[in-house]
Amino acid sequence: MSGAVPPSQVFEELAMPLFDSLYNFAHWLTQNRDEAEDLVQETYVKALKGFSSFQLGTNFRAWMFRILRNAFLTSRTGLKATMTVPLDTDEGAVDLAVECTTPETILLDRSSEELVRGAMDQLPVNYREVLLLSEVEEMSYQEIAETLSIPMGTVMSRLSRARKALGERLRSQVQGR
Repeated sequence: MSGAVPPSQVFEELAMPLFDSLYNFAHWLTQNRDEAEDLVQETYVKALKGFSSFQLGTNFRAWMFRILRNAFLTSRTGLKATMTVPLDTDEGAVDLAVECTTPETILLDRSSEELVRGAMDQLPVNYREVLLLSEVEEMSYQEIAETLSIPMGTVMSRLSRARKALGERLRSQVQGR
């Protein structure tokens, strides 16, 4: 009896911890729960089929995100989809000086979240992608470059431009209120 671990088990150990992150990214891309679930399922099927081509020791996370992104781009939705960023109410929220949650703090949190979502919706796809991968998925520049198959310098310039554009849109939305 061999002591070698079957490739499907290795794949499962590497892939399953990424499920929530992949689903969030898919939901952001598709703006639809059912399509996001289908996209994640398609990603896992493609990744499992192509797992023999994956080189152990390289960035598995970036490899999976690249498969998901490519599956999205070749899907019926593709780049035609209007994209949003799923923002958890706790993640990235500003900590207020108040210790307890009040109706006012809940309203402020929801209002801020709506402002960010609205501003993100107005950004071009390539800006939203790098912002999501950097700020929500907390990927390094190198991981984003591998995921999107673009040079690291392009990641940095897109991220800089995306942050600037997001800031401008948020300012204009706040001033318009």
